[in-house]
Amino acid sequence: MPRLVDTTVRLLSQEPFTGHLPTAEILQVAEILDKAGFACLEISGGGVFDATVRRKVESPWERIRAIKGRVSTPLGIALRGRFLVGSRPVSGDIVGRFVGCAAENGIEVFRLHDPLNDVSNLREAGAAITSAGGAFHAGLVYSPGRTEETDTLVEGARKLPELGATRIIVNDPTGALVPHRAQELVEQIKETSGLPVGFYVQGSAGMGLAAALAAIEAGADLVATAVYPLALTLHRVSGESLAESLEGLGHATGVDTARLWEASDVIDEYIGDEPVAPLAPRIAVRAAEYDLPAGLVAALDVHLRANAASDRLLEVLEEVGRVRAEAGWPPLAAPIGQILASQALLHVLEARRYGTVIDEFRALIQGGYGVTPEPIDPTVERAVELLAPRAALADEPPTADDVRERSEGLAASEEELVLLAMFGTDAEELLRRIRARHSREAALIAEDANAERAGRIRELVKIVQESGVGEIEIEDEGMRVSVRRADEPTLGGTSFSAQPETESAAVALESPSADGIVRVESPMVGVFYRAPSPGAPTFVDVGDTIVPGQTLCLLEAMKLFNELKAEVAGMVRAIHVENAEPVEFGQLLFEIEPVLVPPAV
Repeated sequence: MPRLVDTTVRLLSQEPFTGHLPTAEILQVAEILDKAGFACLEISGGGVFDATVRRKVESPWERIRAIKGRVSTPLGIALRGRFLVGSRPVSGDIVGRFVGCAAENGIEVFRLHDPLNDVSNLREAGAAITSAGGAFHAGLVYSPGRTEETDTLVEGARKLPELGATRIIVNDPTGALVPHRAQELVEQIKETSGLPVGFYVQGSAGMGLAAALAAIEAGADLVATAVYPLALTLHRVSGESLAESLEGLGHATGVDTARLWEASDVIDEYIGDEPVAPLAPRIAVRAAEYDLPAGLVAALDVHLRANAASDRLLEVLEEVGRVRAEAGWPPLAAPIGQILASQALLHVLEARRYGTVIDEFRALIQGGYGVTPEPIDPTVERAVELLAPRAALADEPPTADDVRERSEGLAASEEELVLLAMFGTDAEELLRRIRARHSREAALIAEDANAERAGRIRELVKIVQESGVGEIEIEDEGMRVSVRRADEPTLGGTSFSAQPETESAAVALESPSADGIVRVESPMVGVFYRAPSPGAPTFVDVGDTIVPGQTLCLLEAMKLFNELKAEVAGMVRAIHVENAEPVEFGQLLFEIEPVLVPPAV
């Protein structure tokens, strides 16, 4: 009997949905799905850790523990080989510590794939999973575009049993795996490896459901799904549709679809009427045409619009294919797909190829992430070598001792140590905020002579944190307490830490408010910088007078720094974002009081 895996909780906890559902509702969804009969609930992965750490509200481990305490279905996590849940490889001891922390917090199923399909990169993590007693589901990424790709995947599957894999997962991030090819691939991998085979597919081509049915007919015994609202929005396989289709074909899955519709109702209360990262039909069409992940195409479109180059999307998509071929045909799974897209975007915007090479692409070409499926183009390899000698390649990933020394006692546990190793300064700020929050709570309890009142205050704080309520106020026996939710910045899009060598202009989204103040909003998803470089003077401060065309800040996204320029003359009344904080489209950045004539400069 084929079984289904549900990925709903993971998708709700990462972009573009992170922050839309309060924690209480996500836990409620998990409890509903726990009763639906899934083989596993995949609740976390790279996107979840990244979004949680960068939002700086809670530790990603807390979410795992909270769900584990409420469900009995096995919990799963998606990992990217030596990258684990980050965008850079980590050292071997960090891999072992991360897997150990995940197992201790309740993860039982580890879906582990290497973004390059370099099976040797799975050895350390696979050994750690086996040692921790977890189920090691080894993934192989299918990304079309070259000949003999199926043969390469089958050969990789041959090596996985010796690494301790208990199941092989065929992972198709582009939705390009047509049904007959899915059937052939599942049959060959199952015969070659002798292991059970699972199937994970996403993409905008509408092929997912048909490919999943064909894979099951060929012997796949595990398929990933999501509840209908997320499947529709993110182009996943709907659990409701697949379970009902298989039931009609004589393959009972044991999944109660009534529970899935119940979970959908909870989700619809929060996202049913709001557009969440809408995927325009033309984006979906281009993603299907070029066999690219739909989210990657959407991100490229956003960055081209921010650089006044929206008419060059097809040019960039074609360049992505050329860059991928020259880089040895790596699969398009994260973070490799984003690296290739960033490099291709630079080529188009700069009107020259490999004039600038981003650090991550250089690391890919120089073998920093593993062995690519095909040899690197010698011309590109030489160009990268001339622009950035091999000696300039980033240092080896820090060990646990290195991280502990650098963090100066900030890591109080193994799980905090691995967060610092993978997310650096973002994790440091998250942990400091958590420490400060706990300190404030402790001070509140210590200073309040009435323990019962202190407990009621903590309960109010908890209600606001875990619900959609914006503010609660109570008055009782002479005590009035008001608890208000503080807005947290949200993160979207794709970016990397290394700085680019080019800059371009973007125009601010400005709208006048009722009192005449002009609100300057972000025209894109990115990272907000107040100065051109660390230590340099800020572009503007509160109280400064500005003129049209004056630079207000920089927005960095996908390796590009975009100058945000004012459209009106006036005085800066407020700046709503801190330096180096992530911002989303439409987020308020500045408030400007306009003037009738340009101020003297």
